[in-house]
Amino acid sequence: MKAKVYVTLKRGVLDPQGKAVMGALKSMSFGEVRDVRVGKFMELELDGSSREAEEKRLKEMCEKLLANTVIENYRIEIE
Repeated sequence: MKAKVYVTLKRGVLDPQGKAVMGALKSMSFGEVRDVRVGKFMELELDGSSREAEEKRLKEMCEKLLANTVIENYRIEIE
């Protein structure tokens, strides 16, 4: 089973990396860019028996390691 995990900063949390990317894009004449938020994307291959069990395990992984839930949100997609 394959899963995708998207981790993004919560709204209101400063994103200096996003600001740096936005500044670089503007300096390269991409002036239409209004804002950039940088996040993380992970693909995981899982040996799982059921979708429900794997979703529960993925949530545990995100809560314990993959996302800092104080400042980040995460979204899981299971294929």
